[in-house]
Amino acid sequence: MLKHRLITKSLTVADTGEITGIAWGTGPDAAGDVIHPGTFGRVTGPVKMLWQHRQDEPIGTWDMIEEKADGLHVAGRLAIEHSPRAREAHAFLRDGIVDGLSIGFRLEKKAAPRAYGIGRDIRREHGLRLAEISIVTFPSHPGARVTSTKSAADATAIAKALSRFRASIRA
Repeated sequence: MLKHRLITKSLTVADTGEITGIAWGTGPDAAGDVIHPGTFGRVTGPVKMLWQHRQDEPIGTWDMIEEKADGLHVAGRLAIEHSPRAREAHAFLRDGIVDGLSIGFRLEKKAAPRAYGIGRDIRREHGLRLAEISIVTFPSHPGARVTSTKSAADATAIAKALSRFRASIRA
């Protein structure tokens, strides 16, 4: 059974469709699941990027997936040239309407319930298989967020500011 877990962290969005974020933070998600450090170690990309966990709405790919001390860092590309939904997701991300990330995964072995509270303790030996990472409105994990989106407009604005700065130095 595919489980969906949303983690929200900072998101970066660019006009080029490149985005970065944290797909899973530290600590439990809303369902009480905890994915322990080292569990994502066998994840290889690219991983599908979906809209709201809808398998019929792929909107891009995640090219970089790296587990760090503060969570599962990801970088990917929205297929803005090919998908109207990807363009819509890009606009929502850029405008701050949507900023959550959520992972869909399978476990090869059943994870034991947590010793306290709700949820499961998911560890490397359970064989977590990352199926997809979605851009979502309401993430299950409080630390799962898009941290940045790159924008051609941002690059143009920076270039203009640098030109004005150079001109002011010469004057």
